Amino acid sequence: MTADDSFSRIDDDDYPAYTMGRAAELLGTTQGFLRAIGEARLITPLRSEGGHRRYSRYQLRIAARARELVDHGTSVEAACRIIVLEDQLEEAQRINAEYRKAADAQRAADA
Repeated sequence: MTADDSFSRIDDDDYPAYTMGRAAELLGTTQGFLRAIGEARLITPLRSEGGHRRYSRYQLRIAARARELVDHGTSVEAACRIIVLEDQLEEAQRINAEYRKAADAQRAADA
């Protein structure tokens, strides 16, 4: 690995840069919470060569949203389901916006 390879990962949201301990510390939660959302399949941390869980910034954002819901009284399982549904809704809205844009372009071309 070259220095350029290492520096390119600094801005990579998907690079598993955080250990479980560091991730829990950053989120202000326990390692057990991270295990629970992993068991609920909300996030799947990558594993180091030694088998230790490693989390990306993207996964930490998802875990932070789960923690926010749990802190407001939602069960871990329900919080995970809510986040999945929020993600699906966001994707559906993005797709609908693309279809509307294409339809508008087609109407403009037909006019």
